[in-house]
Amino acid sequence: MFSGLNDSHWKTSGDVQVKDSVFCLNGAGASAIYNENYKDFELSMELRTTPGGKGYLCFHTDSLNVKGYRIAINNDRNDSVWWRMTGSLMSVRNLTKSFVKENEWFKMSVRVEGKAITVCINGEPVVEYIEPSSPFRKGQNIDALLSEGFFSFTSTGKGEIQCKSIVVKTIDTKNLDINAQQTAAVDEQKDEIIRLHQEDFPVLDYHVHLKGGLTKEKAAVQSRKSGVNYAVAPNCGIGFKITNDQEIYNFLDTMRTQPFILAMQAEGREWLTTFSQAARDEFDYVFTDALTFTDTKGHRTRLWMKDEVFIDDEQQYMDMIVDKICGVLKEPVDIYVNPCFLPAQMRDRYDFFWTEARMNKFVDALAKSGKALEINELYTIPSKAIILKAKAAGVKFSFGSNNIDEIPAATLLAYCIQMKKECGITASDMYRPRIK
Repeated sequence: MFSGLNDSHWKTSGDVQVKDSVFCLNGAGASAIYNENYKDFELSMELRTTPGGKGYLCFHTDSLNVKGYRIAINNDRNDSVWWRMTGSLMSVRNLTKSFVKENEWFKMSVRVEGKAITVCINGEPVVEYIEPSSPFRKGQNIDALLSEGFFSFTSTGKGEIQCKSIVVKTIDTKNLDINAQQTAAVDEQKDEIIRLHQEDFPVLDYHVHLKGGLTKEKAAVQSRKSGVNYAVAPNCGIGFKITNDQEIYNFLDTMRTQPFILAMQAEGREWLTTFSQAARDEFDYVFTDALTFTDTKGHRTRLWMKDEVFIDDEQQYMDMIVDKICGVLKEPVDIYVNPCFLPAQMRDRYDFFWTEARMNKFVDALAKSGKALEINELYTIPSKAIILKAKAAGVKFSFGSNNIDEIPAATLLAYCIQMKKECGITASDMYRPRIK
């Protein structure tokens, strides 16, 4: 498709040039369409973006570059749309992590075989999507469907998209079982995750643990299948898997090339003296909860452990919980998780204990701290009333499953999405990780 000599097979507009055997699209509005029809294929190329360069590759498009699917080309970690990075099947499987940097050559391949779309970056799959028999599409995405058509590149940024070694091979699908493919597809008419992608909302589970049999390999497959990006967080603290700086570095060495944002869960109240700031800063963000503390009688308390909760007067105990939370909000973390948790003895009267005055005290401390508030799927907390107060105070949010199973249904984020709808949470309300 491109030999490095010229762009004679492409219909171009805007600033499109061939320089030193590289096909270059410079600045917003530059585009190139390869005017030849393809249906089932494997397309491979080498790409590089200069600072500010971004855009997309389209396949199965038409001469107006309207229909078909778009693959994001964007390695700008400062981009405002941080959840649509290189390799994203745009508005269907958006990706929150880019595997490559600006000014760095990388390989991208796109394979379409029947109803299956696979996108790989440097040989690793980042999207594995099967278009179901009844795809959910709305608004400007109505024509993002498989059919057949042209390839195109479109530049939407200030810098350049540079391409070379663009090769396409057709795939013979005469013996392919399309029905078997679609049996494995997600039912998008019932799926809430595709709706988030379609409205261009960041689809990230900010609170995932590799435990209970969930390996990084299984998590990557699960994430690609569900369409939910994962932020993987080890538990870091005394008595947990990671207990010192070197173990943090060892963990990160095994995870940097994985398709996950990397977070730290700071455990207990000793974590500040257990880990150096330099080690903590290697994560994309840090979160903690207020479930571990020493109560007024000197008992070390883990609030989720019923036999470690000693209550004489429930109202006094609740006041202590609120005070402990407000104390934790002074710690140097980015997100407060498992928020406003109550012990088992009090949980069935959540709204009774979380009075207006206590909610106001908490939200005021949260807003002043600048921390984001997790909406937690595992415990379905905090309440709608607390979330609404936090939103009104300008607090940012995260969605967290705090998964406990190998293939957790929690990662479908049902409670988080319900609260998003009922509280009017938008993309701009979501916490943005500082992705390394």
